Amino acid sequence: IYSMTKTVTSVALMMLVEEGRITLEDPVSRYLPGFDHPQVLVGGTADAPNLRPADKPVTLHALLTHTAGYPAGLNGDGQAVKLMERIDPHGATDLRDFAERMSHVPLAADPGTRFGYDGASLELVARVVEVVSGQTFDRFLQQRIFDPLRMRDTGFSVPPAQRSRVVDITTMDKDGRLAIADGPSAAHPGQPLNAYTSGAGGLYSTAGDYARFAQMLLDGGTLDGHRLLGRKTVELMMRNHLGMLDPPVTQFSDAEGFGIGGYVVIDAAGRGQLGSPGQFGWTGAASTYYTIDPHEHLVAILMLQHLPRDDGGKDLPRISRNFYDLVYQALQ
Repeated sequence: IYSMTKTVTSVALMMLVEEGRITLEDPVSRYLPGFDHPQVLVGGTADAPNLRPADKPVTLHALLTHTAGYPAGLNGDGQAVKLMERIDPHGATDLRDFAERMSHVPLAADPGTRFGYDGASLELVARVVEVVSGQTFDRFLQQRIFDPLRMRDTGFSVPPAQRSRVVDITTMDKDGRLAIADGPSAAHPGQPLNAYTSGAGGLYSTAGDYARFAQMLLDGGTLDGHRLLGRKTVELMMRNHLGMLDPPVTQFSDAEGFGIGGYVVIDAAGRGQLGSPGQFGWTGAASTYYTIDPHEHLVAILMLQHLPRDDGGKDLPRISRNFYDLVYQALQ
């Protein structure tokens, strides 16, 4: 489910916040070594970077809301991205190694000055969960989230006996024909996506399992008598946290802000599809989608396994917008 993992990771950290073990405004450096003096790339090249100290520390809140300033492929990020690629955090063997590598990556902007969607921030959140809880990230998720919610088909790998259930991940080749994608998840279905337990995009799941997770959030942090979060914490997660920006929106839509773990609809009409103000959700790279609408008390999930082309080439229709419109048109 790729980036739909991010909401699960965000819930894990918010559980530790509720326990009083951390706060959202804590600097990352309180838990991870090497983050005491973040630097911002302000000029030069990857070979000869011009750096200055960031004007404020990177906080856990900044990681959760993609406002930490890490390279995110935005305009002007080119040299910062090159530097990050050379450091190669995604080549890490575990989350500790990932965080150590990230401690050498300069920011592309000061914290709190822009929304830049990146995966590295949520990998650091996953490492903070390990440090604070004293458990490996996968163990924490299993004991604290998946077991209580009876999410039996969710994890960082699929047992070999179950791998025939993993849907092929497709893409369109250069000739416009449907083909199996060439990434590790497609080539080795069910095997771990990374050497480390990726809090940004490493989980496998099913529509049924993720529906239970989403229902827990819709119901204020509880499901079948198991409380994972308090009601006010869930409400906080589903509010727009980009009020420091002008406008307070993501790089993807002028009608959506961002909460903790997903988008928040702030202009339902401007979004151009049916929905509600305050609607919350996110997507995964292989065309997986979910939304939670507290106003309509609704959860909708669409699970595909197709990597869309972004180069303007011939591709399959993108059906998520039509799917959500049909769901909302069915309401009485």
